[in-house]
Amino acid sequence: MLYKIFLLIPLLFTAPAQSKLVKVKVSEDIMISIPKDWRPMDDLDFSERYPSVRAPLAAFTDEDRTVDFSVNISATRWPDSNLEIASKFFKSSLTNMFDRITMVKEGIRDVNGNSFIFFEFESRINGNRNQLGNADPVLKYNFVQYLIQGQRTLVFSFSCSRRDRQAWEDAAEAMMQRIKVK
Repeated sequence: MLYKIFLLIPLLFTAPAQSKLVKVKVSEDIMISIPKDWRPMDDLDFSERYPSVRAPLAAFTDEDRTVDFSVNISATRWPDSNLEIASKFFKSSLTNMFDRITMVKEGIRDVNGNSFIFFEFESRINGNRNQLGNADPVLKYNFVQYLIQGQRTLVFSFSCSRRDRQAWEDAAEAMMQRIKVK
């Protein structure tokens, strides 16, 4: 009997990410897939977690509001399609956004006929020990893909807490592989 309980424990920790992915139309030319039980973020959700001048094209979260996926247009415009140089620039931007990053994978890959620059990494934002409620560091697992297309750069971003990485990294990979942009 005890061995059956141990067999079930891994299922309890991976259950959230096993949700079926459903297609969502972001715009006339962008289609993504997200877990079927996720919901769109409201303005408050997004402004609390992603303060930015630019509103996202779309942002979704799980029911616990701990795992997020967003689609945005970057303010950065590229005059050509030199993905190697763009990749270095985006990596530099990411390292400046966080106190520390540990790169898991990075590169350029084809997704449904488009060349995406991608970064899969763990991040750390140090806490401020002198500020109540903000003393602990924020540790995240992130998967970001960039698509340079004409005069715009699309940014597809997945994040969850680092402790939930194992439960969500396969789902994050599946979501990134199912992006369709015309």
